Order: sequence, then structure tokens, then C-alpha cells
Amino acid sequence: MEKIYEVIKIKQIVKEIDEELIDRVYGPFEVNKAAHYLIGDDDREVFLVICLNTFHNIIAVHRCHIGSLSATIMSPRDVFKAGILNNASAIIVAHNHPSTHLLPSEKDFEVTKTLLKAGNILEIPLLDHIIINSNGDYLSFKEEGFLNKNRVVRKRVNPSTKINPVFTKK
Repeated sequence: MEKIYEVIKIKQIVKEIDEELIDRVYGPFEVNKAAHYLIGDDDREVFLVICLNTFHNIIAVHRCHIGSLSATIMSPRDVFKAGILNNASAIIVAHNHPSTHLLPSEKDFEVTKTLLKAGNILEIPLLDHIIINSNGDYLSFKEEGFLNKNRVVRKRVNPSTKINPVFTKK
């Protein structure tokens, strides 16, 4: 009986959070809004999995991993567990950079590549990987051209130059 009570309690918490978020994803702006609401001010890297149905409505948001100040380590198994359990037709992942720098690390590229492959195998495609910061800014792998035709494209980016387009909170 206690286990049933815990499941009901979790559903109540999820419903309360969902009321504060957007319900449909049209692009990275909405994902940034949802992710910033949940993890924007966290002082450690947090990795979110946003599960979508066939209409791109958010059906679940899962806090997959909480890392250190500068890194988070997660496995594809943990990411897609949320997608499978919520019967997601697609996922978007997002994580924060407490440093406020939006430049993707080599690890960010590796994780995205692995998730892209796993999503294709599981038929739960990865639509985007969003990096956010506490200022409300974000970087979308898809918009930057890092996600291209089911593969990850690494572009050489000078860390001193600003990546365009980096979108700011409106």
C-alpha cells in the first residue's frame, strides 16, 4: 500500500510542475523556458530529459543526473529509461552550464552522438540538445548545425568568439 501512495505523490508533483511550463515544444525557445524554470539557477550541472508525444507535447521531464560544477556524467540507459517509461515518441535533452558559458565541451558532443545513435536504435529520436545558463541564454545543437541528418557535426569554434545564434531571454 505504501508503494501506491508514493506513485500518487509523484504524479501530484509532476502535475504541479507541468502547470508552470509550456505544454508544446515548437523549438528550443520553449525548451529553454522549461529547462530554465527547472534548473536555470542550479549551481551544479543538471541533465534533463524532456519526453514528447507525437504532437511534441511535453509528457514528462526527468532530472536524469546531477553532476559537479563543471561536468555531469550520464548513460544512455538512464536517458532512454525516462523515454521508454513515459511512452515518448521523441526526446530533447538539456543541461545547464553554471559557468554561464554556452560553448559545448567535447564531452557534450560525445554524449549527443551516443544519444543520437541510441535514439535511432530505440526509435525514440533525439530532436535536440540544449545548453542553458542562469542568464536565460541557450544554445541549441540543432540550430547551430551540430545535429545534421541524424549525425553530430563537430565544428571548430574559437572559444573567444561568440557562437551565433545564441538566443537570449526575451
